[in-house]
Parts: sequence; structure tokens; C-alpha cells
Amino acid sequence: MDAALRYQEIDLVRGIAILMMILFHTLLDLNFFMIYPVEISTGFWRYFAFATASLFLLIVGISLTLSRTRAKRVISGHALVQKFVYRGTGIFLLGLLVTAGTWLYVREGFIVFGILHLIGVSIVISPFFFRFKKLNAVLGLLFIAVGIFFSTITGPIWFLPLGIHPASFYSLDYEPLFPWFGVVLIGMGIGEYLYPENVRRFTLPQIPSVFVQPLAFLGRQSLLIYLIHQPVIILLLAALTGVKVL
Repeated sequence: MDAALRYQEIDLVRGIAILMMILFHTLLDLNFFMIYPVEISTGFWRYFAFATASLFLLIVGISLTLSRTRAKRVISGHALVQKFVYRGTGIFLLGLLVTAGTWLYVREGFIVFGILHLIGVSIVISPFFFRFKKLNAVLGLLFIAVGIFFSTITGPIWFLPLGIHPASFYSLDYEPLFPWFGVVLIGMGIGEYLYPENVRRFTLPQIPSVFVQPLAFLGRQSLLIYLIHQPVIILLLAALTGVKVL
């Protein structure tokens, strides 16, 4: 994306989500390697993880509406759909690399359908939902409601991307389409409301650039940071504590 076409507030919020993710995964690693006990599966940190994922996915949805508005100025029809299919497939393939890496490294709890898998699939299927514009926010709530129901039942492993899985299933990162694609849809609805035809309909407060620019930079590099942050955290913890991580 041309830097001149970016909305800095979106990069800034994405940068905040990146810092939240790094913090949570640091706590996860402290617990996983038994360096320091942190209860992350319940209570405050569990809700913190939900908030982090939700913030990321809302921004994904908003960004999809902006990307679609820009793209339809020069392409349409099948070409427009292909743009999102190719982009989403690329991100899904990166998710498969995460699957392979976690299977080789941690085995138990390796990531089968994590946030990159979800974002990839969400981008691929997003063209089917663009037509609903602001109503996507309502559809998103329906996806979340279905996801809550699916969480109460069990089923074969093949339904894993939908939110249905065997009772024994465990993964370090699991964001199925139900309910999490619902958050993306809510973001798409918000995007249609806040940026109709790619025009910001609100004004921003003046925030010193010393705060904005570093966070916006992190937001622009979010995919790269996601891919490398866990190995970096693990190596730093090993260097600082002497705990064996391999």
C-alpha cells in the first residue's frame, strides 16, 4: 500500500495490538518454560488475550473495506476477487509455516488454525460479504453467537476451522471462523461507517508524533513482527535466565 494512502490511526492501533501481543506471549513463554508462573488461561490475562486478538481482527476488517474501495477504482469483477484470494492464500500459507514450526518445536499444542490461518481465510472469503456494507456488523454478531454455541459441543477434528473439535483438542493458538470471523465482519461494518468511500468521516486529536510514529511503524510491520517475535522472545529469555529452550 502506498504510504500516502494509509490512515495513520489504523497503523497506530495495530501497533498497540502488536505490543499487547508481545506482552502476552512473553507471559505465555515465562509460564511455558517454567521460568515464572503466570496464570494466563483464566482471569485478567485471558481477557487481555481476547482483547488483543479482537483488536487485531477489527483492524483487519476495517483495512479490508479500505483496500476494497481503493482496488475497485481500477479493477472489478473476477480480478477484484482474485486480488483478495491471492492475498489471503499467501497469509494462510504463512500460517501453515507456523503450524510446521510449532509442530517441530512444541509438538503438544502445536498451532493448527491460529490467527494467521483465520486472517488468511477471512481475506479470501471477504468479497462475498462486501455487498452487505454496514450490515456486516450485524452478521458479525451472528457469527459470534454461533461460535458461542459451537464452543458447547464437540465433533470431529475436520470441523476445527469452524470452531467444533474433539473434547481433547488443545492448541497454543486457536481462532476458528466461528466466532472470530465475526469480529472481522464487525470491523468491516465499522470501516464502512468510519471511512465511507475511503474518506475519513471524523477528525483526530493532536497527538505528539513521538508517540504516534513508533507505534505506527510497528503497525506497518505487523506481519513481519508476528512471524519473528516468538523466536526473539524465547532467545532473549534463554539468554537472560539460562533456561534451555531447545
